[in-house]
Amino acid sequence: MKNALSFVFFTLLMGSSVCSLGGGNDAPKQAERSAAVDQVRLTAADAEPGQWMTTGRTYDEQRFSPLQSINAANIKALALTGYYDIPTHMGQEATPIVVDGVMYIATDWSIVKALDAATGKLLWSFDPQVKHALVKGCCGGVNRGVAVWRGKVFVGALDGRLIALDATTGKLLWQTITVDQKKPYTITGAPRIIKGRVLIGNGGAEMGVRGYVSAYDADSGKMLWRFYTVPGRPGHKDGAASDKALRDHATATWYGDYWKYGGGGTVWDSMAYDPKLDLLYIGTGNGSPWNQRIRSQGHGDNLFLSSIVALRPDTGAYVWHYQTTPGESWDFTATQHMILADLKIDGRVRQVLMQAPKNGYFYVLDRATGELLSARPFVPMTWSTGFDMKTGRPIENPDSRFYKTGKPFLIAPSGLGAHSWEPMSYSPQTGLVYIPVQQLPVTYAEGDKHFGPQKFNLGVEFAFVATPPELAIGGWLSAWDPVAGKEVWRAPHPVPTNGGLLSTAGGLVFQGDAQGLFTAYAAGSGEKLWNFDAQTGIIAGPISYAVGNEQYIAVLAGWGGNLPMLGGAKLGALGTNRVLIFKLGGTATLPPKAEESNAPPNPPAQVQTATQIAKGAADYASYCSRCHGFSAVSGGNTPDLRHSPMLIGDVWLKVVRDGALASNGMAGFGTVLSLDQIESIRAYVISEAQKEAAKKPAQ
Repeated sequence: MKNALSFVFFTLLMGSSVCSLGGGNDAPKQAERSAAVDQVRLTAADAEPGQWMTTGRTYDEQRFSPLQSINAANIKALALTGYYDIPTHMGQEATPIVVDGVMYIATDWSIVKALDAATGKLLWSFDPQVKHALVKGCCGGVNRGVAVWRGKVFVGALDGRLIALDATTGKLLWQTITVDQKKPYTITGAPRIIKGRVLIGNGGAEMGVRGYVSAYDADSGKMLWRFYTVPGRPGHKDGAASDKALRDHATATWYGDYWKYGGGGTVWDSMAYDPKLDLLYIGTGNGSPWNQRIRSQGHGDNLFLSSIVALRPDTGAYVWHYQTTPGESWDFTATQHMILADLKIDGRVRQVLMQAPKNGYFYVLDRATGELLSARPFVPMTWSTGFDMKTGRPIENPDSRFYKTGKPFLIAPSGLGAHSWEPMSYSPQTGLVYIPVQQLPVTYAEGDKHFGPQKFNLGVEFAFVATPPELAIGGWLSAWDPVAGKEVWRAPHPVPTNGGLLSTAGGLVFQGDAQGLFTAYAAGSGEKLWNFDAQTGIIAGPISYAVGNEQYIAVLAGWGGNLPMLGGAKLGALGTNRVLIFKLGGTATLPPKAEESNAPPNPPAQVQTATQIAKGAADYASYCSRCHGFSAVSGGNTPDLRHSPMLIGDVWLKVVRDGALASNGMAGFGTVLSLDQIESIRAYVISEAQKEAAKKPAQ
């Protein structure tokens, strides 16, 4: 009885809500067997090319559709056939799941929706009410999607809950807390399901947490095993699946009081699974804090940071690991998309795992053993001068460890990545991997060493500086030959942070970009064949599926994520967030785009000294920049404080100190910042607003 009452109280406390607009005659007939996905269907996904039953379509995460009714010969007839307006404003990063004519998505704020996959009509919606957790996140309230299994839809919520919903109605079935909610953990990644086990990781390494991945029973929500990716306090046993692996491989690679800072290594995105080898592959994240001098006395490989780790999905038992960036110090995560394929290398067919992580090298590993087969740079870089295949390690530029030299260093690629979370695609037809590449060098220097709550705990300061032409800011779609280790063609984009990839048997590659164009390319040559103006930037990965005999293409459109949150207002188009659905001969049209309006800054007079403004700038960078942008320049998904009327009077204190807007995601900072600090931050924002107001309008 006590547990039942606790569950009811928890549900009421979290304020979860469901709005069902389907059911009965409104839902498609397929809803009678909604999300009827099991291990047989997932393992044999290629036998059902019209479905998209897991985030990568298949367990190997190739994001390749065998459908070919839409092809290079008829692509110009592709047109919008339906859409659904997403009534929230942050970035859309989810890959839709489509099973038997029903589409399941997760939007920002971990909101789950079921749609008619042919029309975009809403069937039901579930809101887990997670805005209170935004203060714990690094990059907004985004979510990368759901998983489905035997009539249930699973989502990892921003506040650390794993939630199971009825796939037909959207009703809550169970929820379990997967993290210590007193710590700055979040979940933004999509769950995976293997043999009835729901796999979910978490994020928070920028804030100061210890990473892990957990498996839960799909029917009950009971935790089955957990694998920690970095060691805890010396002498302490977790009683977890990772105990032996950490003792045998990882603990000796850490120094000092590392456990006091969390350590990092969060499993916040990519996973893959090989049913024949029965191996689960996870990618791990950056160190916490980034600055290794603080984290580990500047020494050690710090396993399993920035690593690919192979585990047994039944037990979480360790099998092998490969570390992409030993002694990680630059936010060079290995959480990026992993693809499994069979490639002929040196006359022999190898079972491989491929990854293009943030550090700029494209890795090909033997997925049975973890043996490194190749590592080739796919972008220009300054942090490394080459790769040593004998040791399996990159050759570092010693100046890149800025905390050892005491000098700032221009890092290319930066922690934003040569490739970030946006998914790649592999086409077995062309043998090419399609990579959404970005280039945005950043100067790193030692920064704030104070470790505390509700802030970025990085130990690093950043500066965006002029760069040489070969490191110019931009992005491109790269068609990469993983056997030859070279680029075959590229399609340039004017800015970084563009959308994920889909390749199809119709000889096409689809990608959205920051300006809002959704484009189809010829898979072999990169020729642009078709595009559509989505009216807002696209960062999510597209999918293809069939309803009846008709092939569809769909993508979530909505500009947001890490770069926009950090101040990329001019880099991407902002408009209405939507699910866009296309087919040959579609006849739908979007309404005209609303005109953007932003009143010029009207800041109050400055009353603080230059010293106080400088202190405010430092605190703003630590506490505010992750949502409101570096240099107080917002990316548009959150208010640009330079234009805020709240700079005047007591309202600033009510919001920043007291949390008057906590229900909208703006937590109060009164427990971690003094009144002087809050006023200094206001003074800094006023100073930046005055600079903006003084600019002459463009002629």
